[in-house]
Amino acid sequence: MDENTKANESEFDDDFDFVDHYSTDVETKGEDQLDDNTAPSGLNCAFVGFGAGGGKMAKAFLDLGFNKTLLINTTDKDLPEGVDEKHVVLIPDADGVGKDVNLGKAIFKQNDTVVEDALRTKLGHIDWLFVLAGGGGGTGSACVELHNVLERYLQSVQAKGKVVYIISWPTAQELLNPTIVKNAVSLANDVKDHSHILIDNERQLQLLRGKVGMLGMYPLANKSFAKLFAQILKLSDEQSPVQTFDSKDLEKCLGTNKRIFLGTTVVGDPKKPNLGAAIYQECSKRSPCPPPKGKGATGTMLLVITSEMANDPEISKHLDAAVSYVGGRAETLFSGVYVRNKLPGLIAILMMTGLEE
Repeated sequence: MDENTKANESEFDDDFDFVDHYSTDVETKGEDQLDDNTAPSGLNCAFVGFGAGGGKMAKAFLDLGFNKTLLINTTDKDLPEGVDEKHVVLIPDADGVGKDVNLGKAIFKQNDTVVEDALRTKLGHIDWLFVLAGGGGGTGSACVELHNVLERYLQSVQAKGKVVYIISWPTAQELLNPTIVKNAVSLANDVKDHSHILIDNERQLQLLRGKVGMLGMYPLANKSFAKLFAQILKLSDEQSPVQTFDSKDLEKCLGTNKRIFLGTTVVGDPKKPNLGAAIYQECSKRSPCPPPKGKGATGTMLLVITSEMANDPEISKHLDAAVSYVGGRAETLFSGVYVRNKLPGLIAILMMTGLEE
């Protein structure tokens, strides 16, 4: 190499020595980006609620510390109280859609860049996007019209996960309205081939009836479901001295298409015969989700026990048998066992994925 070449290289290096200060590995946070989640979670995730019902569900997650939460609506009249405007995205010049799902889809199609820009600006980098919507209104029922936009956003931030829908099915009384039936069916058909959790509002009301007044039913139902889902996210971020259900396990479960079932129960006597069947039946009976049908692609049993239970050989045998029971109802089995100091009993959380409707 001659001296002129060395001189030119040296000059070139000096001219561009500033490049190191702008590494593409450095993630910058815009002033409009929402704060990181404070709720513990094995997944880097965000929640986006569409319409009135979806917005109320989203607020339940926001209240638990999932700060990366957005409420997207076509009118500010349907927004829940107590939500800071930085979490709200209003579609311009819409003023509601009057339960017209076709109008909702048309408005979303015309304003897809508004939604995509809001996701990029406010959420930044995430891996998993949980989309919440109610099946009765025209805005929430139209949300899958934006599926390609949601996926494009995830691809742009190099997300490792995908879009998962959490939708609600109207009550029996609401289904007396043909328009609500049309909207609910439209949303259910739109999500059926995607990963989704279906919440049956009629089941929720039956579970809560007599425990709370009419005004408090939906807030309590939303809070209860959010706490259940948040508990799964939390446990996937926790090391267990017995058996860990980690974030990779959860990703495999949520990554399966079709319907996802979630349920939980408390068992007073962990030594009871046929513990697995009892847990499965009670989780199915007490869940706001329709019971599992057929064999799941994945089955997950999460058990939370006391240290006394963990040290009891007989209980350990019953727990192993319970996990095996779930394994017989899924192609792939996942499980986790966690220890707490004080519990009302054995706490079981059941998740089945890849289910038929």
